[in-house]
Amino acid sequence: METQMNGTLTGKVAFVTGAGGGIGRATAMAFAREGARVVVADVSEKENQQTAHMIEEQGGHALAVWCDVTQAEDLKAALDKTIEAFGRLDFAFNNAGIEPRKPAPTADYDLEEWDRIIHIDLRGVFLSMKYEIPLMLKQGGGAIVNTSSGAGVIGIKGSPAYTAAKHGVIGLTRAAALDYAAQNIRVNTVCPGYIDTPMMDRFTGGTAEGRARVISEEPIGRMGRPEEIGVVDGGQTIQ
Repeated sequence: METQMNGTLTGKVAFVTGAGGGIGRATAMAFAREGARVVVADVSEKENQQTAHMIEEQGGHALAVWCDVTQAEDLKAALDKTIEAFGRLDFAFNNAGIEPRKPAPTADYDLEEWDRIIHIDLRGVFLSMKYEIPLMLKQGGGAIVNTSSGAGVIGIKGSPAYTAAKHGVIGLTRAAALDYAAQNIRVNTVCPGYIDTPMMDRFTGGTAEGRARVISEEPIGRMGRPEEIGVVDGGQTIQ
């Protein structure tokens, strides 16, 4: 049954990368529940379309766009479509990211794997903001949240690229926040721990033993849920 979306963000527009599942999907759904029109972007076209469909089933407005966040042309095109469809950009959740395929010590780390993670997890956030911020400046402000990780504040053995990328997201966010604070653009980051997502299934191997190992490290005795990260607080934050 269709429900009317009349929340605190009615009339606003949000852009979410990595929206095909997990935290990205949960955040896109949260935006829609609060009345925002949502542009969902991902390289996983089927899953991304499903997110848009889920939003529309609940009475929201969504536009699904294919986007590789490592490519400047893709991001610019996706944001151009955002403006063409909805006329503005108020919020961005730069969430697209990947996990390591195989742990390895720093000196043994595969160069291709290093480049792959840094390009998606760090360069992708930079490029997203590069093209989002000018659109927000034109209308007098906006809010951006970038997804870092618990690996952004501690070291992870065997994951030098992921750790470096997520630390980099925090530094990049701090710099951007200072650059645009006086122009009414807030830039923040969120650092999730172990969240029960498809990425975590890949990380644990999808086994009961793998999940139990991860849960044993959580003080609350379970993994977090995507919707616990993807929440909207009265239009003031999206983390």
